Amino acid sequence: MVRLLDLPEVERRHLLSKACVPLPGEPFVTGRPLRERRVAIVTTAGLHRRDQPAFQIADTGYRVLPGEVAGRDLVMSHTSVNFDRTGFQQDSNVVFPIDRLRELEAEGAIGSIAAYHYALMGALWEPPEIEATARAIAGFLKQDQVDAALLVPV
Repeated sequence: MVRLLDLPEVERRHLLSKACVPLPGEPFVTGRPLRERRVAIVTTAGLHRRDQPAFQIADTGYRVLPGEVAGRDLVMSHTSVNFDRTGFQQDSNVVFPIDRLRELEAEGAIGSIAAYHYALMGALWEPPEIEATARAIAGFLKQDQVDAALLVPV
């Protein structure tokens, strides 16, 4: 996974002009700097450890992924036939950037990595159907004192 800082300036400006349009206004909440925050990953890539059950069609459940999990120990059972799994097969950080978080923690850019991360299967359900799952995950994040979440939609 390429970081913006690793790209030549001209390419960085081009990508930022396309994808990262500044939003007007001010943040509606304030908080500690990122270097002091505890960060978790929440992904809809349908990931799980090999010893956990696979996701099923329209599954509104979640899988807990320990903070020390290695990308090679994850399986993707996302049920969408339209999803290309090639990126995940080549580098799990595309959908679960745990190695990037570890690098950021080592650099001091973030305070710490959460003890647990969460994976859902993001297909074939409507927002009201996933609310109970979202509330459960939010409770677990709060228990783990997470104050920043990296949301990775797939």
